[in-house]
Amino acid sequence: MNQPFYKIESKINIIRHFTPNWFTVTMGTGVVALIISELPFLHSQLYALGTVLWLINIVLFITFSILYALRWIFFYQEAKLILKHSSMLFFLGAIPMGLATIINGCLKYGIMMFGNDNHIVAIAQNLWYLDAVLAFLVALFVPAMMFTRQDHQLHSMTAIWLLPIVTAEVTASSGGILLAHTMAPLDAINILVGSYMLWGISVLPAFSILTILFLRMAVHKLPEQQMAISGCLALGPIGTGALALLLLGKQATHVLAYIHMEALGQIMHYTGIMGSIILIGFGLWWLAMAIFTIYKHLNINFSFNLGWWGLTFPLGVYSLAILELAKQLNMQIISYIGYGLTLFLVVLWVMVICKTLLGAYRGTLFISPCLIAELNKKKEYAN
Repeated sequence: MNQPFYKIESKINIIRHFTPNWFTVTMGTGVVALIISELPFLHSQLYALGTVLWLINIVLFITFSILYALRWIFFYQEAKLILKHSSMLFFLGAIPMGLATIINGCLKYGIMMFGNDNHIVAIAQNLWYLDAVLAFLVALFVPAMMFTRQDHQLHSMTAIWLLPIVTAEVTASSGGILLAHTMAPLDAINILVGSYMLWGISVLPAFSILTILFLRMAVHKLPEQQMAISGCLALGPIGTGALALLLLGKQATHVLAYIHMEALGQIMHYTGIMGSIILIGFGLWWLAMAIFTIYKHLNINFSFNLGWWGLTFPLGVYSLAILELAKQLNMQIISYIGYGLTLFLVVLWVMVICKTLLGAYRGTLFISPCLIAELNKKKEYAN
């Protein structure tokens, strides 16, 4: 049996070639951990499985954070090449989104595991503020780099553009989950208002990008084979946007009661339900387009890369939004759709995690596109 990383020239290349798209693994694993216990069977077993996946996700996130930090420390000149790369920079958005799944898991599994509600909520609250800052900075920094340091063409545009923008609404939906737990009135109001602002920072620009993506597909046809899977990313802002409206709206009435604005809270609740219904319907169209795009490329052999994780998180948050809508409307028929998508997501996650583990063991996934491009340029100049 071959030794681990046998396809890497030197093990230091694990750090040298470590890129932020590895954090999509924590996004996908995190959303599976959160949704798997929502299935209507084997509840205690699936809850235990979700807890284990959440703990594994924490280990993965810490490991990836250390590896990426080491790259900036020891290979700074090479690490900063990401600023000019036309796609890899977008994956910085995966960092706060991966952290958001851990925060949500703290509230779903951590309280039951550690038994101290106040301490776990306090930890989750502090992590949420950190995540909000990271999401806000990424949502501003990455587009600023796009506008000043990178070259983009309409024909090469894909749904990856959404990654840094969606981060803010993922944090907003986490805010809705956090508000369901007891905290000081001022903190609750700050998180509610801040979450709605993060929703606005994210969803509205995301819809602008979706409009451009529609134009790109109409003018330049479907994305090429290697980027076909990225079409599923369009579900991200739609599913998370709907989920945030539902979770925040559900908490708005009791939070705004602190400042005697219960009526506004009820309006936010009902408009959240209405808005989520519209967004979920919109998501069905993009889901159909993503399936069609992948279907058109089925005759071509898909080579595995970390971009496949783009299939998991968007589908997961979209499924969570459907399940939350079913709860709030008390409509069992809607929940069946969510259960079906959840089962498909779990199968998809198993397939992708197996391919990721194999690629990581071999070392074939530790490739930095921006570094490879720079090394190729130097070779051309040398010749």
